[in-house]
Amino acid sequence: MILASLLGGWAMVGWALEGKLWEVAQKNKQFSVKHLVIQQGDVVNFPNQDEFYHNVFSLSPTKTFDLGSYKKGSTARVTFENKGTVLVQCAIHPQMEMTIEVR
Repeated sequence: MILASLLGGWAMVGWALEGKLWEVAQKNKQFSVKHLVIQQGDVVNFPNQDEFYHNVFSLSPTKTFDLGSYKKGSTARVTFENKGTVLVQCAIHPQMEMTIEVR
């Protein structure tokens, strides 16, 4: 089942096996939202819509990950299992950051 509801730059695009599926795009050297609230087990897709590479990562204790460099048209996903706040950044563009609050 795919449910697409676009609100303020993010989209809840459906359900993954783990939980709801969200999307936070990378465009114009920024994330499409600054703050996203999700539930434990939800999944966030990070599609690259820029003409250049991005490298999305987090060093937060709630969820540590590094998606590596990927080009326009590519996407990577992260499942958030634990409650807490996650600071998400781009290793290539240090001005890019957002938070994900996992409830």
